[in-house]
Amino acid sequence: MAGCLAPRLNKKGKNKTHRQGWIEKIECASLMKILFLNGPNLNLLGRREPKIYGHKTLKDIEATVKKRAKQLGCIVDFHQSNHEGDLVNWIQDAQDNYDVIVINAAAYTHTSVALRDAIAAVGIPAIEIHLSNVHSREEFRHRSLIAPVCCGQISGFGAFSYVLGLEAAVNVIECIK
Repeated sequence: MAGCLAPRLNKKGKNKTHRQGWIEKIECASLMKILFLNGPNLNLLGRREPKIYGHKTLKDIEATVKKRAKQLGCIVDFHQSNHEGDLVNWIQDAQDNYDVIVINAAAYTHTSVALRDAIAAVGIPAIEIHLSNVHSREEFRHRSLIAPVCCGQISGFGAFSYVLGLEAAVNVIECIK
């Protein structure tokens, strides 16, 4: 699995062209295992502040992501917890089992050094996602403690942020070259 994330070289030892890399990413996706982690209060989606977070439940979002993952041929697993330690344990357990972590740490995004350190420690590419545009909300939401140890951040696209997170995970080879 992890071999998929190494840069690919052509017969002359040079990086493949953009088009060749794209074809390889599609082939590579079928080997990938992607872990989606969800932090506090995301179990309340669909009922919690729908004007901000939308009407879809976490189960609805998971079903949409699983459908797209099936099209891509990759495997996705989901976990949600309101407890920081559970998230840290899942990140640590991911080390030998997953190629990429997609994480919506929710409020822990702005407060958890423990999540930041766990992501940095395991060395697995991570992608930070949020349903709302955290940069257009309260000032305390503008700072992410996990962003510096993630490949990138996706926010503000509602439930589609999760699909974009999946697409980014499948294409994560681009950010770790």
